[in-house]
Amino acid sequence: MLNVKDYISIDKEVLAGQPVFKGTRVPVESLFWHLEKGISLDQFLEDFPTVSKDQAVAVLEIAGKILTSKNIVKLYETAA
Repeated sequence: MLNVKDYISIDKEVLAGQPVFKGTRVPVESLFWHLEKGISLDQFLEDFPTVSKDQAVAVLEIAGKILTSKNIVKLYETAA
């Protein structure tokens, strides 16, 4: 099972606490922004060479597990 902390870091000293790919200053949000704009994963990785393909794929898998969870409503309420 994937451990979020192995792939995502949140530190108030790095980009004001915005979630970033662990070991980088690349916001996780940038991956989703690229994909929403129709930009391929490969192009994202070219744009952000400090992010590995394994990291990006793991974050997508984690997001998929969260969004398909039976407890998504509770997760959403917690985040709000």
